[in-house]
Amino acid sequence: MNAIKAQKEDTKGRQLSNDGVYNVLVVDDEPDLKPLVLQRMRQEIRNRQYTFQFAANGIEALDILKEDRTIHIVLADINMPKMDGITLLQQIPMVNHRIRSVVVSAYGDIRNIRKAMNAGAFDFITKPIDFLDLKSTLERTISHIEMWRDIGSRDVLSSIDNNIGIASRMQMAVLPRRFPQGSGYKLAGTMEPLEGVGGDFYDVFVLEDGLLGLAIADISDCGVRAAIFMMTSRSLFKGAAIGARTPRAVLQEVNRRLAENNEEGMFVTIFYCIFDPFSGRVVYSNAGHCNPLLIRAGGSHEFLTSRGGGALGMADIVEFEDQKIMLNSGDHLILYTDGVTMTQNEAGEVLGEEGLVNIARDVVSGASATPDEDIIDAVKGFSGASGPPDDITCLVLRFDNTMS
Repeated sequence: MNAIKAQKEDTKGRQLSNDGVYNVLVVDDEPDLKPLVLQRMRQEIRNRQYTFQFAANGIEALDILKEDRTIHIVLADINMPKMDGITLLQQIPMVNHRIRSVVVSAYGDIRNIRKAMNAGAFDFITKPIDFLDLKSTLERTISHIEMWRDIGSRDVLSSIDNNIGIASRMQMAVLPRRFPQGSGYKLAGTMEPLEGVGGDFYDVFVLEDGLLGLAIADISDCGVRAAIFMMTSRSLFKGAAIGARTPRAVLQEVNRRLAENNEEGMFVTIFYCIFDPFSGRVVYSNAGHCNPLLIRAGGSHEFLTSRGGGALGMADIVEFEDQKIMLNSGDHLILYTDGVTMTQNEAGEVLGEEGLVNIARDVVSGASATPDEDIIDAVKGFSGASGPPDDITCLVLRFDNTMS
């Protein structure tokens, strides 16, 4: 095959793309999917961003993967004849461990999506396929592939500056580029990475019954090690969040799995909540993270209290506790990392929680369309020329059941 002959590998055997073209193997038994993908992705194909191959089941896909080493991404349906997508996921690393997999499943098939994430899938999309979501997911997956390719380079690992760049790019690659939006809520999130430090992340999950999962996290340590631990934590977290009924259960599962193999002694703080956009109910649990700030519609504020365990990955058994609050129309829930409140100005004064309250109140009272960015900009403005001491991350949820 010409494609195989064109494929080149460096001296370490790392798979390289052909002139920046990424090869995607689509595995699905629906005959209508092939013409749909080719039609909806025609611009990307014409621009030589992607090439696509197709297989009708897992067995056929494995045969292609064994023959063609140019494939970078496998996009696989979970429910297929002869060999299902989860079994295929388990077989792929034995054929080519450099391939990254994205699974496709029916909306609401939470149990199988969770199995697929735990089996090593990098990400998932739901049917019917939203091609904007597909393109965004493919872009994140490619960024992940490129990060690991760079980390495998001896030259890169010998360069501190490049290590820092890799860590920063890893962080940005996994952050959501689009947020679910409903008639009664708005979401916005921003992370400003600090060179030399890696590890903040946030994520938003669409759950069963129209619920949303919101998470924000901060990894201990910095640089490439933190970026790698962040990727591990994020994958485990997403797998646990899909299908788990309570935040407490999610944190306990992720903690158990991180603690099983954590010789480096790293840890992650995470705040996770499940939001009901119909009622405004928020159920949350906190693993040693900053207590989120709630700005009420009338201007009053409170920090969400937390009870239970500490950061994840430090001990095998940690008990967490679910707590509940109700949002009212016009309320803003602000999730952030400690880089925000730890920021100092040029006089050495710390912003702290009181400073955050003042900034957040001013931003939300002005009905900002980008409250996350405005809060981050205000924090950076407070710090002056010195800049914040750490990554600063902010995820804002506005509940307003009067929105049309």
